Amino acid sequence: MSAVQYHIDLELAHGAHNYHPIPAVITRASGCYMWDVDGKQYFDFLSGYSAVNQGHCHPRIIETLKEQSTQLTLTSRAFYNDKLGEYARFITGLFGYDKLLPMNTGAEAVETGIKLARRWGYAVKGIAENQARIVVCSDNFHGRTSSIISFSTDPSSFAGFGPYMPGFDIIPYNDSEALDQALANPDVAGFLFEPIQGEAGIIIPDDGYLTAVRQLCTAHNVLMIADEIQTGLCRTGKMLCCDHEHVRPDIVLLGKALSGGTLPVSAVLADDVVMLNIHPGEHGSTFGGSPLACAVATAALEVLLDERLAENADLMGKRLRNGLERINSQFIRQIRGKGLMTAIEIEHEDPEAAWRLCELMKERGLLAKPTHGDKIRLAPPLVINAGQIDESLDIIEESLNALKNAFEALKAPAFS
Repeated sequence: MSAVQYHIDLELAHGAHNYHPIPAVITRASGCYMWDVDGKQYFDFLSGYSAVNQGHCHPRIIETLKEQSTQLTLTSRAFYNDKLGEYARFITGLFGYDKLLPMNTGAEAVETGIKLARRWGYAVKGIAENQARIVVCSDNFHGRTSSIISFSTDPSSFAGFGPYMPGFDIIPYNDSEALDQALANPDVAGFLFEPIQGEAGIIIPDDGYLTAVRQLCTAHNVLMIADEIQTGLCRTGKMLCCDHEHVRPDIVLLGKALSGGTLPVSAVLADDVVMLNIHPGEHGSTFGGSPLACAVATAALEVLLDERLAENADLMGKRLRNGLERINSQFIRQIRGKGLMTAIEIEHEDPEAAWRLCELMKERGLLAKPTHGDKIRLAPPLVINAGQIDESLDIIEESLNALKNAFEALKAPAFS
């Protein structure tokens, strides 16, 4: 038995079957590369779902992690520590908000944003108790908790997990008129949305949509809650995706790359008028705001700034998409993206064509994964350079040609 198969079988035997991974068993990584247990090298074009924007095992982040882990890792929030205040000052100054509420996972940040919006709705807007509503978009992905799946429109996320939490209104994404109508309800406290819908397949709204969201939320006295957990931290070519239209949400949710892929760290940013409606004992987290998390997050943010990774994401993203356009494959229905957040939609009657293409790219040294069947996300670490982009494009083109040859050889729309 190969080492790869051994580890796959071991995980299947003893782990829950809640994922369907590409069959590569990774043992180490650096920058935009990963290596499997057999020593094969790959380009990572998933980046831990944008959690390693700074590249795998960035030496500056890892050194901070090691140094802090030998001094102090956790106090809980029962006591002050010497890292949280410095981190809070840094991140609020960087993004221009009064306060930080630190959490761990992205889903926890989303839950916190919902709670903040509801509390603000009662305390500030004057919504009657237990009547606050949150408007969300169809085809959203904000996490996997029970309340979050209650407003999912993807059956694979919510089916069989009810009963569901009430209080959410679902409208179409990228539809300003529908948003205007929904926000007219005086019981609406917040509008929760992704500036680009990632899990849905890198769905990019029309130019001006983010501006319209800001204007409508202001006009209806509703909090604009931007889930920048995947789109933020330079992924789309700006520090925040909302920066592309120079709009400022009332609540910003961050996570993933906030630790450079080393441990779960998330953040909720808001001004005092929103944040200070939650009082001691009303919300918290044992690990949120730990000294270890604060030190690592500060280093991770500094790397994004010092290495100008937003600028690189913009330049390399354009190079990637221009290269994909030049390939001009019959299997590519559409290419879309912003920064280093790109998707290709696969055109073929075989519903497994996108998966098969990912398998062929894996064989040639590039790892990516489909979402929703026919869409492949291409999101390498933001440290990737022009030569590496070009090498990756060669792999993608070779894989598309191999897919064409395989289908032609079989004279059928599916592999036997």
